Amino acid sequence: MSVKRPLFAVLVTGPSMAPTLRHGDALLVRRGDRGVRPGDLVVAVFRSRPGLLVVKRVVRPVDGGWWLQGDNEFVTDDSRRYGVADVQGRVLARYWPPLRWFRRLPV
Repeated sequence: MSVKRPLFAVLVTGPSMAPTLRHGDALLVRRGDRGVRPGDLVVAVFRSRPGLLVVKRVVRPVDGGWWLQGDNEFVTDDSRRYGVADVQGRVLARYWPPLRWFRRLPV
């Protein structure tokens, strides 16, 4: 019996979501596609590339799945290349690297 936890972590690799996310960012994701809307960041699998887990932005529903695009206009490894995707979870937060609220000023 396999127990799936409702939350899981994902590490961003590559530049396709820059400037929103960067290579090495760690994300907290809620499993499932409930409540996903256009504009959300999601973790998904393209139907044409079932072994590839990606982080992309939801554009619109299509054919029982989702059309996804990256935020980096120069990288097209998204639905423009691979077609419809199935969402595995919605990104809740980036937890690494920590946000910097104050900048240190030179003394």
